Amino acid sequence: MSTASKKNRELVPERIYDMLLSARTADKVTMHFKDGRVVAGALIFNPFKGTGRVINIDQEVSIDFAIDDIRDLKI
Repeated sequence: MSTASKKNRELVPERIYDMLLSARTADKVTMHFKDGRVVAGALIFNPFKGTGRVINIDQEVSIDFAIDDIRDLKI
């Protein structure tokens, strides 16, 4: 896969920011990170810092993130 086609699948940071703002009240989100990790769970997002945390209670996983770490977000 070429770098250009891989880049097209990534959302721009502004779009991710908007999605994170609208997902704050969602029960569950699925977050795809640029390093390949995929985490589903509850979302905590600080719009002023551009950082947050995804918490999966079932798997006992909590991951801190910055907007630049995210490749895709599903609500």
